[in-house]
Amino acid sequence: MKKDLLVLRRSPALLAALLAYPVVIALLVGLVAGYANAKPRVAWVDEQGLPAVIAVGGRRFHIQTVIDDVAQQVTLVKESTREAARELANGKVVATITVPRGFLDELGTTTSSPRLVLRTTSGGLSQRVTEQMQSLVYQLNRKLQSGFISANLHEVNLLERGGKFGNYTVLGLDKMDATLATLPQSTRVTQLRRFVQIARLALAQTGNALHATANPIALAQPKEKGRTWVLSAQVQSYGIALTVTFLALLLAAGATAAERDEGTIGRLRRGLVSLGRLVWAKVALAAIVGVVLAAAIAVVFGLVVDIGGIKGGEPWPRIPLLLVGVVLAAGVVGAAGVLLGALARESRTASLVAVLVVLPVVFLGLVPRGALAGAWWVSRFLPFAHAVRWFSAALYDTSPWRTVGIETLWLLGIGAVLYVLARRAVGNLAA
Repeated sequence: MKKDLLVLRRSPALLAALLAYPVVIALLVGLVAGYANAKPRVAWVDEQGLPAVIAVGGRRFHIQTVIDDVAQQVTLVKESTREAARELANGKVVATITVPRGFLDELGTTTSSPRLVLRTTSGGLSQRVTEQMQSLVYQLNRKLQSGFISANLHEVNLLERGGKFGNYTVLGLDKMDATLATLPQSTRVTQLRRFVQIARLALAQTGNALHATANPIALAQPKEKGRTWVLSAQVQSYGIALTVTFLALLLAAGATAAERDEGTIGRLRRGLVSLGRLVWAKVALAAIVGVVLAAAIAVVFGLVVDIGGIKGGEPWPRIPLLLVGVVLAAGVVGAAGVLLGALARESRTASLVAVLVVLPVVFLGLVPRGALAGAWWVSRFLPFAHAVRWFSAALYDTSPWRTVGIETLWLLGIGAVLYVLARRAVGNLAA
């Protein structure tokens, strides 16, 4: 292990590249994980031909402004009906939302609800897009409901005070009560006047009832100064896990294969070092380099957040717990690296294979269960996804112990299998 560390120290350019490359990849992966599906492309098909301004309940709305305001969760792309169908079929958009003909006619009434037609693919994102479109329609209704409420209140006021309704003149409850007062006060007239008084009291509360029905629950959104996505807990966990995975796999694979290139493994096998000790030395190399770099990343994240005065800063007392997880994860990945190095047999081949293996392993760990269940299950038997959950829980969960315990068991199980396979492969390498 000391020899491997000396080799790294004597190659500062290589060491710097090894350290910088996974950090850059980690940042990109974190950003992709945060933003790639945050605003999926949705085709907007306007068969109605919506005008720039529409009137609802006596109020005028700039319809495109309303749509732009509420469509914050998706990227709306204007397309023709045919083009939208083609792009939905080839996957260029994940959904289409259509404004059918007759939409404005129904929107101008208070007796029927116009419909927007949503078509989605059958892939894993369809449920998410459907939820976002439902949110869009809900927010659009919130924007337009004031116009409908005004229209309804206009009709209520007409019943209460009277006035013109098309070609008809409505007497209204006020004038009806005044007219009844001029009539001989019989029992029937008295009953009618009592009914008018009760109706007037009920109609007086109609405005409040309509507003309360339309907005049974209000959502307050106070401004908070929190972490941006670049400095988020998720990106930090991804960054540490990816960096540790990349370096541990590459260093352990390269160092193992180098023993054969340099002709030392045969001499080591003749009594100096047992197979088990040789494997543990490469695992320890991966763990040492991984824990040093992970500590540096955690400290840099914490300093940037603290200097910026951002709420949700680095939980400094949790760093020792984080580093325990890093040692465990780096050791497991190191065992995988020893296995790859022994199978590759040459250091250059081992390094290339490690690079080729690490990225699929990482991206499998990023696939949500709802997007592709098969990939998610495969990631359960690889160390990266467990390392991410371990680090995230260790840093930011209020009570991390359950998650840490479960992920520790997974990593120990995966590591034990990899160690046994690596020990056998190293034995064959020395043959």
